[in-house]
Amino acid sequence: MSTHIASVYDEDLKYLARRISEMGGLAEQMVAESVRALVNADLGLAQKVISDDVLLDEAERQIGEKAIVTIAKRQPVASDLREIMGSIRIAADLERVGDLGKNTAKRVIAVTSTSLPRQLARGLEHLAELALTQLKEVLDVYASRSPEKANSIRERDEEIDAIYTSLFRELLTYMMEDPRNITSCTHLLFCAKNIERIGDHATNIAETIYYMATGSQPAGERPKDDSANTVGAINS
Repeated sequence: MSTHIASVYDEDLKYLARRISEMGGLAEQMVAESVRALVNADLGLAQKVISDDVLLDEAERQIGEKAIVTIAKRQPVASDLREIMGSIRIAADLERVGDLGKNTAKRVIAVTSTSLPRQLARGLEHLAELALTQLKEVLDVYASRSPEKANSIRERDEEIDAIYTSLFRELLTYMMEDPRNITSCTHLLFCAKNIERIGDHATNIAETIYYMATGSQPAGERPKDDSANTVGAINS
């Protein structure tokens, strides 16, 4: 490979890495704003999140197209091929994170007519903080390509599951105490599930980074709170 071709190839890889970082920043922002819109009944902010999803979709499309062209032209192997394929997988996970933020924002309209109990608001905010922290950390690991840190994030997935399970039970209690809470709490159940799934996508990204760095999948089953699996089956 000539020096010029190698330089162009490096630029292609840098483009993919830069676009992934931009997608990650936008996905983080959308999730944070969707929860803030929900807690504060901010319809304008909710609409902004819904509109921003188009930007994330376009970014994923551009990454996919660039990756395909790069593979066709450069015919990469080994670590370079893993780098490109990993970019496609991570972009897909980030696009789904954006969708989950958008879905939460869409629920804002349904719950603005009711007052959100402060205790439930705190629970949603705490769950979102954990999910966003995990997402931010995994994007930092994407920059460093540390398999050890990627595996550490993967093993912490059950923390979010446990908080989600607790919040799920709390919402059920509100619904049983007063049937008038059923509609709003049902919407909040879906919002909580959206946030919990963001943690799952962050874990997916961590596993992809591990593969990109090592060429192998992380050992063992992904840690999972069994009660969260049961709750998820009820809520799906």
